[in-house]
Amino acid sequence: MGEVVRPYGDTTGDGMVQLSFTLPVPHDKRAEGAALLLAGKMGVDPAMVVHAAPVGVGFTFFVVYGRVGHLVDMSAVRVVERDFPLLGAAEVNAAVRSGLGRRLSVVGACIGTDAHTVGIDAILNVKGIAGEKGLEYYREFVVTNMGAQVPVADLVDEAVRVGADAVLVSQVVSQRDAHLHNVRELSAAFREAVPAPRRPLLVVGGPRFDELMAAELGVDRIFGRGATPREVASYLVHAVLTRVAR
Repeated sequence: MGEVVRPYGDTTGDGMVQLSFTLPVPHDKRAEGAALLLAGKMGVDPAMVVHAAPVGVGFTFFVVYGRVGHLVDMSAVRVVERDFPLLGAAEVNAAVRSGLGRRLSVVGACIGTDAHTVGIDAILNVKGIAGEKGLEYYREFVVTNMGAQVPVADLVDEAVRVGADAVLVSQVVSQRDAHLHNVRELSAAFREAVPAPRRPLLVVGGPRFDELMAAELGVDRIFGRGATPREVASYLVHAVLTRVAR
């Protein structure tokens, strides 16, 4: 067993945690009792409701605070580590020019019924996010942003038409695992339409994805919450040039 850690709340190692959830019950004393019972079943003991408020008719939102006895063995943690160098814009452009000999083509979209373009725009649009410029800022990238609610078939057609090196898809809507279903449909469509040697990199992102699921979903990379344009650009250069070198 490696390093073992436990939650920290008021004092080191006290095991205190805070969690939030919504129950489909009106806001009253019985609702708070139900929240405490649920917290107890989740291993929070003792638990206290520190916030409760109605959210619409017949629903109550809770914040519960309490102690858990669970430990985390850090040696058992599995994550996707960054396995490529993080480059600056000048380095990205230079690598594309020298390694590819042409501009790198990227097509991005939100697929299915997903209309949340904030994520894909943050990565692709020149304005970027948090002071980082998006991929349109990189001179050696050609970026096609197809926007929201793009049918998978249309995305495949556009990627083939422009000879895309990479396809970026953002998914925020996750009710009933819509994000997983849409990405599996995307992967299957590209496998059917494009021979493996010419198939673009498939990169997806969104706050509800597990980065360890890339192989299971049939994509090359998953970026989770907090991904930056620079990180995505660096990955694309690394992955595309690695393919070219094979």
